[in-house]
Amino acid sequence: MDLLELREQIDVIDKQIVELYERRMEICGRVAEYKIETGKKVFDRQREMEKLAKVKSLTHNEFNSHGVEELFEQIMSMSRKLQYQLLAQHGSLGKLPFIGVDELETCRARVVFQGAEGAYSQAAMTQYFGDQIQSFHVDTFRDAMSAIDEGSADFAVLPIENSTAGIVNEIYDLLVEFENYIVGEQILQIRHCLLGVPGAGIEDIRTVYSHPQSLMQSSRFLSGYDWRQISMQNNAFAAQKVSAEGDKSQAAIASEYAAKVYGLEVLRQGVNQEEDNSTRFIIVTNQKVFRKDANKVSICFELPHQSGSLYHMLSHFIYNNLNMCKIESRPIEDRNWEYRFFIDFEGNLADSAVKNALRGLRDEARNMKILGNY
Repeated sequence: MDLLELREQIDVIDKQIVELYERRMEICGRVAEYKIETGKKVFDRQREMEKLAKVKSLTHNEFNSHGVEELFEQIMSMSRKLQYQLLAQHGSLGKLPFIGVDELETCRARVVFQGAEGAYSQAAMTQYFGDQIQSFHVDTFRDAMSAIDEGSADFAVLPIENSTAGIVNEIYDLLVEFENYIVGEQILQIRHCLLGVPGAGIEDIRTVYSHPQSLMQSSRFLSGYDWRQISMQNNAFAAQKVSAEGDKSQAAIASEYAAKVYGLEVLRQGVNQEEDNSTRFIIVTNQKVFRKDANKVSICFELPHQSGSLYHMLSHFIYNNLNMCKIESRPIEDRNWEYRFFIDFEGNLADSAVKNALRGLRDEARNMKILGNY
């Protein structure tokens, strides 16, 4: 046979495969109807494992066995997604425990941020909420999450990601630990300044204080001077220390906002080498609410330690035509080499496509949690 004849035979077989696939999906639709009537779950892991073992046994070599396993994993995955879609059409997906609101109640809200007065978190808070709020600050991210968890604050403002330094690992872990939810975000451009006491000049400086990340982000500028660099808990604390001690030989790397708060002079603006340096802050509350015009969903889930498990979870976004914006992973405590995945994707909790995807993820992943819609 020549190549053309072989391709023609493949075309005939492919046509038969498509016809059989459509017949199979039609029957799967009837299975979904049965499950709707009886309340049975779509995902039956034991049944699927038995099915995979059976079809693999029908093959005649190891290569085909692996291929058939992968093929039927895909076929069964598509079958589940069809069944989730039919469940949604029949109103059988259940309601998500989140309430849509037109606006967040922010007027005179109690808002907590981490750090001292003049912190970037305070600047982000002011940009998001304005001035008609009551605010206070705490020393740690955990303290901020505890404040809204126990009700002493209505909202917390927390940094979750920097465009140059990456994610803030602790915030991801705290979002899992606490029953608090993201309801908004604020992106703040980070422009570090060298701050000194009034009357000081750069020639007077001998010691500079700042957060380790800020010192790193300003390393190109700092390399031009033989200054002692001392790490602080955050930039605002550094500015506070320099202001309180009034020593001309001391300087802080912090924001222009911090200079105004502590009465310091800006000795040099923009000392960080990355001009596009920005930090994304999240607005967190203990209420399961979301704005009706929200367009980003954040979730997390754990996966069985099996080949292809992440691939199958991500297919829920593909099938429902949802655009995934971000994926991060964090190790799970006390479980070596197992990870929790954090995903941001476009959508609203009221959208049917989002409901379909979340239903599939909830059934097939471990400990899936909606972190917020904002």
